[in-house]
Amino acid sequence: MTLFALPALSADAQPAGPAAAHTDKHVLLISVDGMHQSDLDWYVANHPDSALAKLTHGGSEYTDAATSNPSDSDPGGTALMTGGNPKSTGIYYDVEYSHKTDEPGATCTPGRPTTGGDVIYDSPDDAMPSVNDFVNPANGTFPSFDENGSIFAHGVDTNPAAILNLKNDASSFNASTFPVDPATCKNIMPWDYLGDNSIFQVIHNAGLRTAWSDKHAVYMSFNGPGSNGQSIDDYFGPEIDSQAVMPNGVPYPQDDDWAHIDAATKQYDGYKVQAILNEIDGRDHSDKTQVGTPAIFGMNFQTVSVAQKIRSTPATLIGPDAHGNYTTSAPQPGGYQWVDGQLVPGPVLSSALDYVDAQLGSMVSKVRQDGLAGSTTIIVTAKHGQSPQDPNKLITVQDGPIISAINAAWAQQHPNNKSLIVAGTDDDLWQSYLSDNSQAACDFVKNYLWNHTAQGYDVNKKPVTVQHSGLTQIWAGSDAAKFFGVSADNGHYPDVFGEVQEGIVYAKPTKLAEHGGMNTGDRHVLMVVNGPSIPTQVESTSVETTQVAPTILSVLGLDPASLTAVRAEGTQILPGLAAPRTGR
Repeated sequence: MTLFALPALSADAQPAGPAAAHTDKHVLLISVDGMHQSDLDWYVANHPDSALAKLTHGGSEYTDAATSNPSDSDPGGTALMTGGNPKSTGIYYDVEYSHKTDEPGATCTPGRPTTGGDVIYDSPDDAMPSVNDFVNPANGTFPSFDENGSIFAHGVDTNPAAILNLKNDASSFNASTFPVDPATCKNIMPWDYLGDNSIFQVIHNAGLRTAWSDKHAVYMSFNGPGSNGQSIDDYFGPEIDSQAVMPNGVPYPQDDDWAHIDAATKQYDGYKVQAILNEIDGRDHSDKTQVGTPAIFGMNFQTVSVAQKIRSTPATLIGPDAHGNYTTSAPQPGGYQWVDGQLVPGPVLSSALDYVDAQLGSMVSKVRQDGLAGSTTIIVTAKHGQSPQDPNKLITVQDGPIISAINAAWAQQHPNNKSLIVAGTDDDLWQSYLSDNSQAACDFVKNYLWNHTAQGYDVNKKPVTVQHSGLTQIWAGSDAAKFFGVSADNGHYPDVFGEVQEGIVYAKPTKLAEHGGMNTGDRHVLMVVNGPSIPTQVESTSVETTQVAPTILSVLGLDPASLTAVRAEGTQILPGLAAPRTGR
């Protein structure tokens, strides 16, 4: 059986167009970070009664959906929220650089040429979240806060569930780490760096309630420019890079953050799930105030992404049994494995998919229980995928030695400029920002990369040699600008941008996969839409995650063309989902 009764609509793609507002409609947006279309296919085939299967078979499934390019968490998240790619939004990566800003902390004089500077909107920018309602139940005092947004006093708290009391606002940031606007000499808040408005701005300005939950407070950037961070009425962003502690308040034996321990990530995602359940009930994420179910709300899951990347879970102590004896379970492998000639999720990833499915099931049940099934559309997709899926293709390469070698070679020819590459993030792609971004300097880096033989490690940590620094194609200078569809003097795009050979990950040999690049594993993600008036269809037409934003506005009866990225890029709503009729 399907979860909702769904009358069929036209299967033709519809352009963005105006429609009337419907305050009684809701959209629940879920990003299962890392989840591929192939993961959905496998899971539904093997779990025909699962929540994912029912959502898929009872709604519209888009089997050829692609993320933004690059495919990192951001711009992946921004694509969902704006309908735009980096050429429009100006967001190329979580950690990037811009020739159009000044370096944080640098001396700034309005009107002078920009110095160029780091644009780092990531976990280090999370400072001290508002302490309202954070009281240690043992002694009635406020806990101290770690950098990176931990709510736990020195990484430990006796009541981890207090995380639901977290309130994110502008005070959640150490703004001094943000890039500086050379025109005003002021630090640029994350929402003001965004080049396009967001669905939250459009929906909030229509008088409807908005909410979102994500892994960093800094994704309050989704509020959009000029919003003062107030377009998202209820933002819940517990920092995933903060110290992970078990439900009893004791740190996990691995003594790591929430993003590198399978059990911890499930616990972490569980807090966000509870926030969603509270919001479905019409209360704020902390369950303290009756505010009404948001018109747009949702969250991202990290559990699948972590399970794809970790090599294994640790051995676990089990017991005692009736005789007081303990046993130790064997470590379970992460990622994918070959079974009977097929590449399928391994034990840890299979468990992660089970976890996400169960949580989706709890959300659907709550929607039904609260009588909202006739007014709620659920969209399940992913900000990014993960590559490689086949562990036998993995080769990890450390990019630091390559960058140092390029800078040394450049310095030999240019003794007054010893650092040519000044910034960049290389996960399973190559991005370099240069102190001299002339075409000649860009070509120098491109040629060095292409002619360089790099050393790496295969999945068994045995040394291997890779050609072309692990790359298969490189765009430099004006070619990089053309790749992204921007002018050569845009200043935000990477001066040198490279596609890796499938399986290459620039990292220490501790992980099985990474995201950010442009291989199939990075970009081919699931896309399912289920709800009232959503047709039951399987659509093989190529779509992009940018199409989620205008689709959400259309479902809510708002004008998709009110999004600047939709107008700039011609972003369409998803095929077969016609704009609703005017009226109720």
